[in-house]
Amino acid sequence: MTDQISFDDYLKVDIRTGTVVEVHPFPQARKPAHILLIDFGEDIGVKKSSAQITAHYAADDLIGRQVMAVVNFPPRQIGPLKSEVLTLGFEDENGDIVLAAVDQPVPNGKRLI
Repeated sequence: MTDQISFDDYLKVDIRTGTVVEVHPFPQARKPAHILLIDFGEDIGVKKSSAQITAHYAADDLIGRQVMAVVNFPPRQIGPLKSEVLTLGFEDENGDIVLAAVDQPVPNGKRLI
């Protein structure tokens, strides 16, 4: 476990739901990855994310899937891609990423509370 934080620290991390609308290969990535275009609704819009999730998710299976992402980190340059949001997931027993997601549909852009 990491150091404890205050509730105010937690509120600084803006985690939102979004729907994957496009998926592209990312052959320039050091580890296998997809480029996701995620729709976070009218206020945030569509954002790009590089996600190392190829072990569990084919590109076609991701279209229409709701995911969770941190939307208020500065963009991060990953090779030729500027990743605008951090898509969230958990490592499985092999170190492969399993997406964090909601278990019921919610509107795009809703904040984790």
